[in-house]
Amino acid sequence: MAIEIERKFLVKNDSFKAEARSASTLIQGFLSTHKKRVVRIRVIDQKGYITIKGKSSRDGLSRFEWEKEIPKKEAHLLLAIAEHPLIIKTRYRIPYGEHCFEVDVFDGENKGLTVAEIELQHEEDDFLIPAWLGEEVTGQAKYYNAKLSKEPYRSWGKK
Repeated sequence: MAIEIERKFLVKNDSFKAEARSASTLIQGFLSTHKKRVVRIRVIDQKGYITIKGKSSRDGLSRFEWEKEIPKKEAHLLLAIAEHPLIIKTRYRIPYGEHCFEVDVFDGENKGLTVAEIELQHEEDDFLIPAWLGEEVTGQAKYYNAKLSKEPYRSWGKK
């Protein structure tokens, strides 16, 4: 069990793709999106995962996270009963300085949204900022995947 420390940013353009070391397809859904806990099911390429996340800190930088690999077939069975729409995205991993950014290019109901995340060891860690990194959105709930499953990016302009 661990505390996840993460900062989240919008991405200015797709120039990050030239620096990517890998790309994976992710499909994820939520069995629970309660404000104090989230239960997520995820398939990444050929592996399945179940993750439980606790409530975020006041600034959105950290929260409890527990994750376990499960058989891909079981993950698909759980996705079938998850809240919809499912989150579909391509994740690019980009080493940058001493850290690694994960850039998610969303598809489906969240098409048009691209978000970068960086996990840190400590909340006050410094890191290099690539030219393609945009506005910081850490702590803005509308960018949480659990929230995107209920209020997809494509619906934002319709309110």
